[in-house]
Amino acid sequence: MLSFFRRMIAHRFGGAIALGFVALLGLAFVLGDRAGLSGSANPVAKGDIVATVGKKTISVSELQTAVQRDMDGYRQQNPTLDMAQFVAGGGFDATLERLIDSTAYRQYAQAQGMVVGKPAVDAVIAAQPGLSGLDGKFSQEKYEGVLRQIGMTDADVRLQTTDQILVKQLWQSPLKANQVPLQLALPYASLLLEKRAGTIGFIPSQAVPAGAVPTDAELNTYYTRNASRYRVPERRVVRYALVNAAAVAAAATPTAAEIAAAYQAQSGKYAAADLRTIVQVVVADQTAANALAAKVRAGTPIAQAAKAAGLEPVTLTDTTKADYAAQTSPAIANAAFGSKAGDVAGPLRAPLGFIVLKVESQRVRAATTLAAATPELTKTLATQKTAKLLTDKRNAFEDTLSKTSFDGIVAQQKLAVQTTPALLASGQDIANPTAKPDPAIAPILTAAFASHSGDSPQTVPLGQDGSFALVTLDKIVPAAPRPLAQIRDLVIRDFELARAQKAVRQIAAGVVAAANKGMPLAQAFAATKLKLPPLRPIAGPRAQLLADPRAVSAPLQMLFAMPAKTTKLLEAPNNAGYLIVHLDTITPGDASANPKVIAGTQSDIGSVIGREYVAQFGKAVQNAVGTKRNALAIAKLKAQLMGGVSADDQQP
Repeated sequence: MLSFFRRMIAHRFGGAIALGFVALLGLAFVLGDRAGLSGSANPVAKGDIVATVGKKTISVSELQTAVQRDMDGYRQQNPTLDMAQFVAGGGFDATLERLIDSTAYRQYAQAQGMVVGKPAVDAVIAAQPGLSGLDGKFSQEKYEGVLRQIGMTDADVRLQTTDQILVKQLWQSPLKANQVPLQLALPYASLLLEKRAGTIGFIPSQAVPAGAVPTDAELNTYYTRNASRYRVPERRVVRYALVNAAAVAAAATPTAAEIAAAYQAQSGKYAAADLRTIVQVVVADQTAANALAAKVRAGTPIAQAAKAAGLEPVTLTDTTKADYAAQTSPAIANAAFGSKAGDVAGPLRAPLGFIVLKVESQRVRAATTLAAATPELTKTLATQKTAKLLTDKRNAFEDTLSKTSFDGIVAQQKLAVQTTPALLASGQDIANPTAKPDPAIAPILTAAFASHSGDSPQTVPLGQDGSFALVTLDKIVPAAPRPLAQIRDLVIRDFELARAQKAVRQIAAGVVAAANKGMPLAQAFAATKLKLPPLRPIAGPRAQLLADPRAVSAPLQMLFAMPAKTTKLLEAPNNAGYLIVHLDTITPGDASANPKVIAGTQSDIGSVIGREYVAQFGKAVQNAVGTKRNALAIAKLKAQLMGGVSADDQQP
């Protein structure tokens, strides 16, 4: 029933890629799918084809390009993601299915006589982000620039946009289905109330002797088979040059003339001034304003009187008459500054009602001389000049990035170049594990991990003062296992654990076999003659498992995948040993008298049943046009993208 939903949530990347095809996701996505939608007209050889869909084919190179594009998209959110992780997470399979689906849907729609008018295609293209001009309307110039950048023609884009619109139309009806009959929901609702109870035992790897130290041959064999366990993610070496305030300090120092001009321009700020601290309240009608003013004049603090009337007082501290007039009106400012400390003014007509105000305090600020104001003005002017000079310098760099190399720019500008060690995207140096990542170069690393080999240098902003770095990607160190010589002690430890795990498995398998033949679990454990942790009970409802499988222990999950009175084996993580799970009792659930649980189940199933219909419709479309997969070519490409590492048994 829910096979599609289960398949979609089985992998980290598969679900998002597959479900992302539901809607038109923008021009970049539409353009990016041209390979999968149009197929390969002239494949070189049968081995180059991963799938034949109707009259179209999908080549190995097309699939590889699509997988790379999807992985790059995910990498925008997770810079440490590499191809092997993406494939292992289900991304490869999801991309392949999307290409097959899109190719099949296109041919099916054509066979049904479905057409899309030019205005509909125009509207989709015009609505894409980034294609608007300064007037907010579609810019043909920007559109043509995007086409040149991706190497496509307007006809290509229109064809692929048409395909996307057709798919959306085909999916509209089944995707909106959300009604689930009572009798369909009842069995699933009853499953939520089911409870299971059993017993769990553990045989740790340390329960058996460690054995002899492995030979070099044994260690090499184990390391080769389990190389992926010691794999270091992709690292990058980055060269950069900092351009900060120190680089323009001399030019940014304000002159005496500039300081004097700034002092004159801000003469109001430095002149003597009558300052008032005013508390004001805005009242909607005059009657209420009169009552409030009378209450304040009678001695009630204005803030207290305002809050009693459900109003919020506003305090303006040390404001000048000009500033207060700008916030209210000249008439109100005249009334306020014509009063002395302690006076109440108002009600006074305001744009949104009437103002009642009280002058809380009054003081005269003495004039500030040029000499006294010079330190403040110097600091402000230096900050402003520094930001402008750095902005101008960065703009000048930007103008030459595509024409001049990194080395050429740093030579011209006499910049000091720094080179990082091979770092992860997080800034960690694997070769120096005690060194902490430098947060100051985090923006530089982010830019470097978004670059490709051979890209032009780029400028990266570093601070609010306008500082930036000139950055170039020096070297990409591909993801690879650490050399055995560097981690020999670690591999020896893992080998010994794996060897012990293998021995423990044989013992645990014997316990399971004995228990399944009727021997009590406690007796079967005692027969091993090993010193083991005591057995312990395990129980829980199925609802707990369905609510959040990741929060439920593996033994409890297994408990719900077993027949009653049976025993199963479960490997513990990190070669720690084996768990043995025995299911004692199953208490069936009955939701027939629980309408709340039934309604919740109907809602949960209803939220995914439309996708199930779409998935089944997609299979029907593939069958209708005829779909064949080249399993050998698919497996070969998948292994290649994984780095050629096969799933060897991780045993010594």
